This record gives sequence, C-alpha cells and structure tokens, in this order.
Amino acid sequence: MEVKNIFQELKNDLPASIVVFFVAVPLCLGIALVSGAPLFAGIIAGIVGGIVVGIASGSALGVSGPAAGLAVIVLSAITTLGSWPAFLLAVVLAGVFQLILGFAKAGFIAYFFPSSVIKGMLTGIGLLIILKQIPHTLGYEKDVEGDLSYFQTDGETTLSAIASAFDAFTPGAVLIAVISLAILILWDTVFTKKHKLFQLIQGPIVVVIFGMAMNTIYQHGLLNFSLTADQVVNIPVPENLAGFFGQFTFPEFSAISNIEVWKTAFVMTIVASLETLLCVEATDKLDPYKRVTPTNRELKAQGLGNIVSGLIGGLPVTQVIVRSSANISFGGKTKLSTILHGVLLLLSAITIAGLLNRIPLASLAAILIMVGYKLAKPALFKQMYQLGGEQFVPFAATIVGILATDLLKGITIGMLFGIFYTLRHSYRNAYYMKDVMTTEEGRVVHHLVLAEEVSFFNKASIMQALEAIPANSKVIIDCAKSKSIAYDVVELIKNYKSNAKLKNISVETIGFVEPT
Repeated sequence: MEVKNIFQELKNDLPASIVVFFVAVPLCLGIALVSGAPLFAGIIAGIVGGIVVGIASGSALGVSGPAAGLAVIVLSAITTLGSWPAFLLAVVLAGVFQLILGFAKAGFIAYFFPSSVIKGMLTGIGLLIILKQIPHTLGYEKDVEGDLSYFQTDGETTLSAIASAFDAFTPGAVLIAVISLAILILWDTVFTKKHKLFQLIQGPIVVVIFGMAMNTIYQHGLLNFSLTADQVVNIPVPENLAGFFGQFTFPEFSAISNIEVWKTAFVMTIVASLETLLCVEATDKLDPYKRVTPTNRELKAQGLGNIVSGLIGGLPVTQVIVRSSANISFGGKTKLSTILHGVLLLLSAITIAGLLNRIPLASLAAILIMVGYKLAKPALFKQMYQLGGEQFVPFAATIVGILATDLLKGITIGMLFGIFYTLRHSYRNAYYMKDVMTTEEGRVVHHLVLAEEVSFFNKASIMQALEAIPANSKVIIDCAKSKSIAYDVVELIKNYKSNAKLKNISVETIGFVEPT
C-alpha cells in the first residue's frame, strides 16, 4: 500500500483497530497463560504481530499475534528445553525457516484446501468462540481465555467448563454481559441505520466503556454486585519506563547446539505456517472486497515477525482468525487497522495498563460472541446443505472436528472427507462407454473411452467394466484423450488383451502404448 494512501480509510480502520485491540488484550494474555510463558510474552507477540507483520504482510485485513494452536507445543517445548530463553531461540529459528519457505514459494500449499473445509473452519471457530465465551459471561474465570481446544490444559473440556460456570454464577458479570450483548445487537441492527454517528463509533467501544463504568459502580457500592480480580483484564503494570523494558527477555544463543531447539523450531515452523495459510484463505473469503493475499509474502512476513518476537521475548506468532474476523466484522478496510491495533497494544502496555485492568472480561466475552455469531450464521448451514453432500459433508465434518478436538485436527478431518469425495469422483469418472454398435457380422462393439488422467485408483472400476463385456464381442479401448495412465492400468489392459481370446473377444486399442 502506498504511503500517500495509507490513511485513506482511517475513519473505518481506526474504530476497527480499537475493537481488535480490546479483543486482542485478553487473548494475548490467555494464550501466554495456557502456554506456560510469561504473561508479557503474549503482549509482545501481539505488538509484533500488529506492527511488524502488519507492515510486512500483503494481507489487507489479516491480523497476526500469538495463536492458541501453538499453545500446547510451547508448553511442552519450554519444559523440554528447560528455560524460556532457550525456547526464544527456537522461535527465532522458526522465523528463519519461515523466511526460507517464503523465498522457496511454499505458499502454494494454501490453495489445496477446498472451499467447503475453509467455510467449515470459519463456522466451527465461530461456534467454538461462542461456547468458550459462555463461562466468561457467567463470571467463571478459571476457564483460561484463548484455549481453543475441546480438551483444555486446565483439565476441563469445553462443555464441562460451561457446566462449572453455572455453579460459579456471578450476577455482576452476567448483568454486564447481557446488557453488552443487547447494546451490540441494537447497534448492529438499529442504531447504525439511524445515524452516521453510530457507524463512526463502533458498538464494542461503547460496550467496553459501559463495562468499565459498571465495574466502577460495583466498586463504589452503588449496586450490590462485585467483580473479582480474575474477572477483569490483568495486564502486567510497569512502575516506569525502565520497568516496562525490564519485561523483555532475550534468547539464549548458547543453546544453538541443542538439537531439541532445532526440533522445536521445525515443529513450530510447520504448525505456524499451516495455521497462517489456513487463516489467509479464510480471511480472504471474509473480505468483502475479495482481495487475494500473496501467500509467499505472508510466509516471509510471519518469518520476520517470529524473528523479532523471539529476539525480544515474545511468543511465536501466526495470522489468527478470531482477531482477523473481528477486524472485518467491525469495519476494517486496509492493513492500517492491523498496524494501529499493534500500536495501541504497545502504548497501552507502557501508559494505561492499570486503566485497562478495569475492563470486565464479561464485556469482552459479549464482543467475541457477536464475532462468533457472524462467523456461524444459520443461513450458511442452509446454503451449504443446498449445495449437496459433496460440499456439505466436509463442511459439517470440519465443524464437528474443530468442536470435538482442536483447529488443526478438525481441518484434517474435514480434508479427509474432502479427499474421499475427490477420490470417489475420480473413481466414477475413470472412463465412459460410447454407444454400443453391432457390426455386419453381428458382433457387438463396446467402445470404452478412458479419462485424461487415469490413476491406479481407477483400476478396479475399469476392470469391472471390461469384465462385464460379454463373450463373442468386440471392444475398443480408446486411450487417445488420456494424458497419463498409471502403470497398473496399462498392465491391466495388456493382460486383458491376452485373456480376452478365451472369451472370443476381439480387442482394439487406440493410442495405447504397451510397456516394453
């Protein structure tokens, strides 16, 4: 994006960046907590994802930061490597590997994921966001923010956490969440249509201000409710600028000879790159302008981000769909909104961390529930169902897989169903039979035309077709249109030509090259 045009959508990008900032704060902290890393490491990753990756990326609306999908890997790696600085070195190396992948043009992998799976991923994440935020709306804060797996690191599952939340029902948090949701719904369906002022000021910003005001009312005893310390945002508060910079940690470069560091870096490279490419595909589908992100550039940008994040003590970063979809849902137009959300994270961590710590998590939960609903609208289920089983089954399988396991496993399940339908389609379209004719001698002619691409998977169906041809017939096996025929099928045709004589079947081939 040209510098002279960077601020052309500021009226849309600034409000969106504020919303993304409010969404990012608890997610950055929650993912750091789940990962067993210092809380500030999550904030660092959010800052780097916003500013560094935002500037380097070619994605108009994608937002990067610490990812829940890497949390288990990070937790395990810190234990295996024995120290946080040694792990940071692995993050730096992962960034270098991603840069190499970008220059090697490995971004093409993103185009192998079918549309039904990507839509299933978005819908599954939307439903997961809603389920994961229900405990926070009820005031249950033992359920760590940012853990998007069904089997959580705290020993709970998504459903058991909801059940536990009802036992820990907090009226003050519920009141804030319910009114916040009402504000967001009215803002989206009524207020924005009444006056342009409501389009300029985003509903989530009003919700955050309302939540802080309610928290203040509780603290002054004006209402007989209260919020505990774990029911509000909890950013580390530095005493001064020196204290802020004192939270940064640097890698242990002496661990470069540790093979476990290299193994960890390799695993993070693969997982972070896959998550990023999946989110790029998903974000581009949500983009109202249908812009296409250059995937190789995105890998380079993520690599640069991970190098910087690792060098200053941050978690690994990827492009993340929750923040990206929030950015799109609340009006972001260009990459400026992503960059500004990183700037806001940086400034707030230095100056107003104490003020942010007055924001109830119930307010932020209401915002995320709205984001989840926009990702998983009921109309999409109807639309996918009407497209038929080949689209709906992988879509539904991806959703169920994400809800029952985690993001990457859910996508893998959806991909397996997608591959099944692709193979079935290939199996059914290995050949077609032209009109059967009868020669002057009374011999029936069967004309079998093979497809352009014939794989070993088609061997069974072609064999069945040939075996079904009755005795005393003539068969023409037409390979003229075939660009590639698997050796297994070539061998099958060769053997059939030999064995057909036993049934008095005359075999003619067109464009068939026998193996020597």
